[in-house]
Amino acid sequence: MEDKSKRLAKNTLLLTLRMIFLMLINLYTSRVLLNALGVEDYGIYNVVGGIVSMFSIISGSITAAISRFITFELGKGDKQRITSVFSSAIIIQLSLALIVLLFVETIGLWFLNTKIVIPESRIVAANWVFQLSIITFVINLISVPYNAAIIAHEKMNTFAYIGLYEGIAKLLIAYLVLKSPIDTLIFYALSLCLLSISVRGIYTIYCKRNFAECVFRWSLDCSLVKEMFGFAGWNFIGAAAGLLRDQGGNIVINLFCGPTANAARGIAYQVNSAVNGFLSSFTTALHPQITKSYASGEKDYFMSLLYRGSKISFFILFILSLPIILNVDCIVHIWLGQNPEYTSHFIVLVLLITMSESISTPLITAMLATGEIKEYQIFVGGLNLMNLPISYIFLRCGYPPEMVFITALIISHLCLFVRLFLLKKIIGLDVAHFFKAVYARVLITSVLSFIPPFVVSCYIDNRVMNLILVSAVSVLSSLFFIVFLGLNKGERLFFKRSIKKTLIRVKGI
Repeated sequence: MEDKSKRLAKNTLLLTLRMIFLMLINLYTSRVLLNALGVEDYGIYNVVGGIVSMFSIISGSITAAISRFITFELGKGDKQRITSVFSSAIIIQLSLALIVLLFVETIGLWFLNTKIVIPESRIVAANWVFQLSIITFVINLISVPYNAAIIAHEKMNTFAYIGLYEGIAKLLIAYLVLKSPIDTLIFYALSLCLLSISVRGIYTIYCKRNFAECVFRWSLDCSLVKEMFGFAGWNFIGAAAGLLRDQGGNIVINLFCGPTANAARGIAYQVNSAVNGFLSSFTTALHPQITKSYASGEKDYFMSLLYRGSKISFFILFILSLPIILNVDCIVHIWLGQNPEYTSHFIVLVLLITMSESISTPLITAMLATGEIKEYQIFVGGLNLMNLPISYIFLRCGYPPEMVFITALIISHLCLFVRLFLLKKIIGLDVAHFFKAVYARVLITSVLSFIPPFVVSCYIDNRVMNLILVSAVSVLSSLFFIVFLGLNKGERLFFKRSIKKTLIRVKGI
């Protein structure tokens, strides 16, 4: 268990360093792109890409199944079975890619040209973006088994290096957009498509050289495929619900508010992606250990990962999100040089949704690890499916677009409670203890941490000084209350020991 904890910490550190670098690049890239493309084209790219992503509803469920089965079999140590899973996964993804192409090139193309609100002068460019987004999507779809193998083997340094390449390439693309010899929107979509092809090639070469099971053979294990599709069949509800909530909400916003609101949403998700990247560093390292510990029957370690994982996931996001929430207008203005309509409200609401869902992230992985997902997908997936119709009704009745996110936030909390009671039935999770050890601590810590920086913000008029002081007080306040209220006695002791070891190493350098 000590070795696993060290590996988890090492992988988290590697991925965190990767995300710090990518965050800085992505935030600056967004500013360059917004200035190069303009608010309207930036919004068009987001909504058109969203239409293509909607069709991953067909593949999303089996993609989750592939990741789960590769990690699960690796935890059991059956090498022959892993090879069979990998080859079957490649054949399944190729088949799904053809199905997605059929739907996107018919229904998707019709929807783009007849329903989406796009200025007439940009229709041709939007169709080019649409086709290039399809190619990018299919490439990423076929890459899933390779990415799943890397995560299952916990080779997070690979993600770190490839992430550096991808981030630098995106920054270069943003600058080249300014000098594009063709339409800037088309050039941007084409460049991202070529980048995805190169990243796909790197992942493939790495996996073939380092993992014995990543050798594709034209052999299909029918019993395995049946098992995977049985898992994916129920997981389809959850995959559909997530996509309809995110991309369906994006399209609903377009129908009632136009591409400018889509641009604001795109900016909000850029901020969320930057902040959430730090959480991804932790959860990407955490998830394989949850699945492997369940597969190998290490119940105590498995349960400890759920409790600590849920709590730490939230605290990571909270520390990063609180300064942004309290200074959102100033940050957006400094970052972009402008503040498109709805942007600040969207950013705050998206961050609140992500914090809410972070508590559930380890619980979802645990549920998938058990393979018993029928009731889970019926109840949780059913709740999430309500996001789209409820959001549509609100906007149809004249409510502002913020209601799309408020609806998602409320449903996110309801889903958390449902997950807990289902896990009680499946793995014996103590719901009362979870509320006391995780949810109550998270809630109390958040409220108390918010008060000091909020009070400071009320007494400072200078925007820059307010940003600096409020951000500093936010971080210090959060850390103080997390350590003394958010963590239990054992976690505080571990935290203190970690700090002492770090200080000793720093002094020794």
